[in-house]
Amino acid sequence: MPEQKSAETESSTSSSATENAVVSINNLSVHIGKKPVLNDINLEIMPGQVTALLGPNGAGKSTLLKSLCQETELSAGSISMLGKPLHNWNRAELAKSLAVLPQHASLTFPFKVHEVVQMGLYPLSISQQQGLEIVDKQLQQVALSALKYRSYPTLSGGEKQRVQLARVLTQLAQAESTPILLLDEPTSALDLAQQHRVLELAHTLAHKHNYCVIVVLHDLNQACRYADRLVILEQGEVVSDGKPAEALTADIIEKVWHYKPTLVIDPNNKLPLIF
Repeated sequence: MPEQKSAETESSTSSSATENAVVSINNLSVHIGKKPVLNDINLEIMPGQVTALLGPNGAGKSTLLKSLCQETELSAGSISMLGKPLHNWNRAELAKSLAVLPQHASLTFPFKVHEVVQMGLYPLSISQQQGLEIVDKQLQQVALSALKYRSYPTLSGGEKQRVQLARVLTQLAQAESTPILLLDEPTSALDLAQQHRVLELAHTLAHKHNYCVIVVLHDLNQACRYADRLVILEQGEVVSDGKPAEALTADIIEKVWHYKPTLVIDPNNKLPLIF
């Protein structure tokens, strides 16, 4: 179970949010064709935390993530990364501090596992030996060292997902500023044990290495357990935002997901459990 931050830490973090934000989203709107997908989003996202984006299908979660990595044209508003407007970033420079794990990464050429992970080295100026050491470390982090020389297309869906996670972590291995890690449904192809392993790793990267982790999830209980902050979207708008026990109430769940839950507070960690 990940360690929870103290009330004093949370209060201190909240009071200095704007000046310390790694990602600033201001009045962001996105239309696809004539259809509004995101409407007037305002968020300040901090380092050293896991921020989970929640909502039903079509709520705008993945579009918001794509907006942060310049894959979607903004209809209105602005985004800043590390204190600099996103549109002013050189892509090669931004790649040293921002990495994205998409829902699906198609790769059919018979690369070896370690060769796929090595693709994450492309923005880094390092020696070959340093690169090999980074790749080995990231494979170890995702428990795939034994598959280092396997052909990537022969892997299971869950194994491929973990290889891609090792690749994006390799990309951030020498970030000079706060690493920003965007994860779009990273547990979708994983069995239960690996889901918790990956989310525990995300939590560790945030809390022990000061990463800014933004993750799209569907499992509300996992979001409560591993995220410091929940941002809940409905029809392209933020309808709830805060610590799990504050943001995810029975009323919010019924309103957003159209499901009347049984919600209890775990006496051990004071976090919601949804049934």
